[in-house]
Amino acid sequence: MIDLPTVWAFILAFAVFTYVVLDGFDLGVGIVFPLLGTDENRARAMNSVAPVWDGNETWLILGGGGLFAAFPLAYAVLMPALYAPMIAMILALIFRGVAFEYRWRDPAHRSLWDRGFHLGSLAATCAQGIVLGTIVQGIEVEGRSYSGGWWDWMSPFSVMCGLALTAGYGLLGTTWLVLKSTGDLRERAYVVARFAAVAVLGFIGIVSLWMPFLSPEIAARWFTFPQIVFVLPVPTLTAGLAALLAWGLMTRRDAVPFPASIGLFGLCYAGLGIGLYPYIVPRAISIQEAAAPDASLQFMLIGAVILLPMILAYTGYSYWVFRGKVDPDAGYH
Repeated sequence: MIDLPTVWAFILAFAVFTYVVLDGFDLGVGIVFPLLGTDENRARAMNSVAPVWDGNETWLILGGGGLFAAFPLAYAVLMPALYAPMIAMILALIFRGVAFEYRWRDPAHRSLWDRGFHLGSLAATCAQGIVLGTIVQGIEVEGRSYSGGWWDWMSPFSVMCGLALTAGYGLLGTTWLVLKSTGDLRERAYVVARFAAVAVLGFIGIVSLWMPFLSPEIAARWFTFPQIVFVLPVPTLTAGLAALLAWGLMTRRDAVPFPASIGLFGLCYAGLGIGLYPYIVPRAISIQEAAAPDASLQFMLIGAVILLPMILAYTGYSYWVFRGKVDPDAGYH
């Protein structure tokens, strides 16, 4: 018998991680936008994400919609706790999208739209990090309802997660530009990527040390035997990928830093999953408790089995078509 709630938990986890990686690098381009120097560099940076940025957000819709459909109790409990940062994120993504289009259509106010693109990317990223931090640290739940206050999402840990994700997306954005650009833009991307890498590795250390103090369950999972045997590969591989990232940035191997950065995100994501499983609302509601009826999950799984390969196929095809370095003479108009 298939454990449908667990299957759907993995589907949603995959959708969220795919969103974080794919939309993370184009949000990262927006975060570092003011550091790219000339208007020509900023235009080329935008051109590098223009063919794929809106399709990347497909995964955000899948993650949010899938949570509502597959785990309605978790959705009902989490959303009241996260209304403020979620609304901020949605508004920032909307404004960022408008700025992306109007930058080319309204050249007289290009500097305004450049600031909008940067601030929208920054605000959306910070909001996502705060949402993540709030979920990880846990929320107050009474029965089947959120029982905390409006401002409970604002805490030192959640703010730190917002800063950490900003650094992480900045790393993804700059390593993407390293992969896709040439000339002065590539040189600037390398410089900023080195600073971002140092910040990301520092935040990984801070989060790793802070999380066990959030809950005795997390501490037991990470530091007691035999659980530590199963989690030990995560920090070991993280150290290896950090070394690979540093080597790629120092030796200017354009194809290395971006995949290494994605790998670091994947290991951090795995570490969070290890610390929180089997809860979908940490330390309050488990995956099994929050799941929709099996009949509903089974019906939706049929659609997911059909649609997910199609989404992966057209996403992969779009990246394949626009592979390689960005042509400075071609662009988004």
